[in-house]
Amino acid sequence: MLRASVLRLLGRPGASGGAWLLEYSGPRHYSSGPLGARDDAGGARAFFTTPIFYVNAAPHIGHLYSALLADALCRHRRLRVPGAAATRFSTGTDEHGLKIQQAAAAAGLAPTELCDRVSAQFQQLFREAGISSTDFIRTTEARHRIAVQHFWGLLEARGLLYKGIYEGWYCASEECFLPEAKVTRQPSSSGGSCPVSLESGHPVSWTKEENYIFRLSQFREPLQRWLRGDPQAVTPEPFHRAVLQWLEEELPDLSVSRKSSHLHWGIPVPGDDSQTIYVWLDALVNYLTVIGYPNAEFKSWWPTTSHIIGKDILKFHAIYWPALLLGAGMSPPHRIYVHSHWTVCGQKMSKSLGNVVDPRTCLDRYTVDGFRYFLLRQGVPNWDCDYYDEKVVKLLDSELADALGGLLNRCTAQRINPSGTYPVFCTACFPSEAGLVGPSVRAQAEDYALVNAVATLPRQVAEHYENFQIYKALEAVSSCVRQTNGFVQRHAPWKLSWESPVDAPWLGTVLHVALECLRVFGTLLQPVTPSLADKLLSRLGVSATERGLGELCFLPRFYGHPCPFEGRKLGPETGLLFPRLDQSRVWLVKAHRT
Repeated sequence: MLRASVLRLLGRPGASGGAWLLEYSGPRHYSSGPLGARDDAGGARAFFTTPIFYVNAAPHIGHLYSALLADALCRHRRLRVPGAAATRFSTGTDEHGLKIQQAAAAAGLAPTELCDRVSAQFQQLFREAGISSTDFIRTTEARHRIAVQHFWGLLEARGLLYKGIYEGWYCASEECFLPEAKVTRQPSSSGGSCPVSLESGHPVSWTKEENYIFRLSQFREPLQRWLRGDPQAVTPEPFHRAVLQWLEEELPDLSVSRKSSHLHWGIPVPGDDSQTIYVWLDALVNYLTVIGYPNAEFKSWWPTTSHIIGKDILKFHAIYWPALLLGAGMSPPHRIYVHSHWTVCGQKMSKSLGNVVDPRTCLDRYTVDGFRYFLLRQGVPNWDCDYYDEKVVKLLDSELADALGGLLNRCTAQRINPSGTYPVFCTACFPSEAGLVGPSVRAQAEDYALVNAVATLPRQVAEHYENFQIYKALEAVSSCVRQTNGFVQRHAPWKLSWESPVDAPWLGTVLHVALECLRVFGTLLQPVTPSLADKLLSRLGVSATERGLGELCFLPRFYGHPCPFEGRKLGPETGLLFPRLDQSRVWLVKAHRT
């Protein structure tokens, strides 16, 4: 018997024991489109998911970060491919399992009471944070039970499930069995030692049960072919490499049920009430439930799916889930985007340390758009990122209040732009060819560099989104904001006069270029800071139908085309775009000026 690995067989493999899977050589799509079914707009459908979050504790900033990453990807996609029918986005709560059963008992609650309470907290947080999901799934819903039991029946019909004795170290906190190499011992309060997970430190217990077992071992080579055939299947690359390294090791069969006498809070195995379906199989099927599985409609959305997950659940999503899908005759998901974790002042978030950050407090303190911007600007998927108050304030004051907000205030101020319009661009002052000389030419080499940078910014941002590097997209926008501020500072429109026939054309051109840059920034920031971007674009007089990426044509007058905004009235004054959070510096500046 292999400890923690598996098992003593209590039967022989079925006739259809999965041999067909060895022929798998690449994704199977349900339609001719590159990512699945085609929508009416001519683009591929897209389906984004977060993990469904465990309801054993209140949400923290790590949960919000997962949701924000998915939300930003989804919002950016909607800007590229308009139409609600083209894009779906699901999130939700995972409400079954031993951990929930134990947490409810410890709180003196029925499991349903605990699930209702904590799921409501997640829903409230996501509403307040502007998460634009199209579905919030709870695994206690009837539609999900139907989907899970149908999926189970499919695996069983294909001969991929059998009963056996499963024996090993079980971690209730992680809801999984651990191999011997992943278990260590640490001192206990009684003076002895207790076994714990090597990676998480959570306690484990030796478990021996007769369970249903999935023939995971048959899928090692098909999974390797899938991953090697698509280097972006798991992104970023270090996580793709990690999954392939796991697949170089033994891939034992997987226990997919627990005894109901031990775990009653879950979905029963069809036809065998003595067994409860393994919580991870139950949870993973949620991605099918929300697109209508087992009804035929789900086929138009699968496998167009992009999962956004934390690195701690990578193995479940990149090995177990694709194997289960292949076993059910379906393709693996289109993409698995993986992110790392958030620490607090250099320490892991922990209830025992008392340093768990309440995301709702942060939304109140820094504003919704401010905290969205911070997490997506500072969060780097490849490695853990650190949170502390001073870091948030410094970033938001520098990039949103001073750089972006200051630029908007400068260009729309009554003293500089008394007509309150989008001024006329003068091609004689800023010819499309750099290096020209003439009495009216005022543009400098740095100005052409700015135009080139902002003109290429939308494509650059799109590439960063495609590569799951939203932080780089925001970095690129911030860099261009700094360049634009340099442009305005260099030409000092406040020193120019509208009354001067020499100054006026150049003054209008400087403001026109700066406003065009702001329009691009506002458009590109919509996925990350939707309210702030709306405020900016409304101040510029950009209508709701002019905010898509398809309509984003930067500085058309420079390229010899008409500009629909030229001469248009700006929108009403909306106050500061983003008020400074560190008011102490504001008072210092005022004191210095007096």
